[in-house]
Amino acid sequence: MGDHFSSPRVFGDPAADIADVFVFPSPDRPGHVVLVLTVFPSATVTSLFSDAITYRFRIRPVTVAAPGAGPGYDVSEDEYTFDFTFAGEGVGGLAQAGRCVTPGGEEVVFRAGEQLTAKSPGLRVFAGARLDPFFIALTGVRETRQLGRLSFKPVDANANDGQNILAIVVDADLAAMLGPGDGPLLAVVGETVTSGGHPVRLEHTARAELKNFIMSDKQFDPVNRDIEIRDLYNSEDPFRLAPYYLDAYRARLNANLAFYDGLDGKTDWPLNDRGEHPLTGFLLADFLVVDISKPFAEGSYLEIDRAVLAGRPHVTCGGRPLNDDIVDLLFTLMVGGVDGPRISDGVDQATQPATRAFPYLHSPNPAPPPLTPPFELPQVPDHAAS
Repeated sequence: MGDHFSSPRVFGDPAADIADVFVFPSPDRPGHVVLVLTVFPSATVTSLFSDAITYRFRIRPVTVAAPGAGPGYDVSEDEYTFDFTFAGEGVGGLAQAGRCVTPGGEEVVFRAGEQLTAKSPGLRVFAGARLDPFFIALTGVRETRQLGRLSFKPVDANANDGQNILAIVVDADLAAMLGPGDGPLLAVVGETVTSGGHPVRLEHTARAELKNFIMSDKQFDPVNRDIEIRDLYNSEDPFRLAPYYLDAYRARLNANLAFYDGLDGKTDWPLNDRGEHPLTGFLLADFLVVDISKPFAEGSYLEIDRAVLAGRPHVTCGGRPLNDDIVDLLFTLMVGGVDGPRISDGVDQATQPATRAFPYLHSPNPAPPPLTPPFELPQVPDHAAS
């Protein structure tokens, strides 16, 4: 699921629906960093990016916060963005036209489906239909949530098998675009924003499954049991959550993270005296952290975050490489603690694992299978906690 179908507002506008965000050091060009934003879950080869939306990567330097000073990271006010916009439809049989504006203001014009190297220091961009890299044993996740205990099979089927998305890929020398003293830790967020004079944030995404796994269920929430809060959360600036609904987000995460912690029959994340889960504040600082000074490494998703939580130095690039098994890594953290035994959902890779050559994602499936509705996870029934 990643962030597929993560709130009611995007159900009717798939071109605005962010599926996943990835960031990792380039595996084939040392010193470069790759940014990937996927949208339009269950796309076809003829699906189009919206001409009314700006697709944006936001990047800010971060440092690890002093112990007890906050949710793990101090975020700079300096910000660097890549903005992508698209024309309506291709004219005269040509592919859809796209435009990228870099952090330095350079405008790069391209056609969807083409790989383009720009004049900036080795900048490469791509946008177009691709095979979705996300994978999940959705049946096992549903049963685990419904029964209130771990219910994964040793080997299961990828519910996302053969599905497509629309992908935007950037491969850039980010260090050359940053200000003096910025890095090596960078926070990355993907957004869809309405274009025009009064932009409205439709969705933001960074850490996978925050909204679908941890924000979606209402049953255990003592404050907002009848409220769908994900659209509210999507409209927020992830680097600076407004105070108006912050307590609602905290209550939802405190309740649902406690549910996940108990799936193995023991408590690895005890709540404090105010009923706050140790991961709540950390996850609400919702961005991917990558160390651009370290080489590409698969399996690095959440490694920097886990190191910060444990108070130790990180050893990998962090971020989120395309082939990382984020369902396993997230369940392992939520259920077993920082260094708990790995929990597997029984699916270890996508339909075709991503490559190490630009644009990394495989060509789209010309005949993707229909999704089994509803692909989004159902609510946990009332008997799950018993």
